[in-house]
Amino acid sequence: MKVGVARDGTEVSQHFGQCEGYAIFEVENGTVVGRTDIASPGHSPGVLPALLAENGATVVIAGGMGPKAVDLFCARGIEVYLGVSGSVEEAIALFLKGELVTSANVCSHDGHDCGHEH
Repeated sequence: MKVGVARDGTEVSQHFGQCEGYAIFEVENGTVVGRTDIASPGHSPGVLPALLAENGATVVIAGGMGPKAVDLFCARGIEVYLGVSGSVEEAIALFLKGELVTSANVCSHDGHDCGHEH
């Protein structure tokens, strides 16, 4: 399994589409066995979900994400966890323990809440 975490530096990014990059964790038997960091190519509709899918992500973690991106991930069978904050390392550790705390999607566009959460 591969888990993609939207990041800004060492922290979980609060906006998936405007983040610095993505940490892609390779997980085997509940343990991280590898990590690859990829830079964001910039915000363009549909590009980022495809990028993470091409890098093998089956789970994506972020603070917030627009509804179109959520729908694109869901269409590919990729689970989305939103409302996550804190360090990237802490987020992946909590995810692996089944203790990742999610909350409302912190992303909003044009003044309305995206309305997606896991």
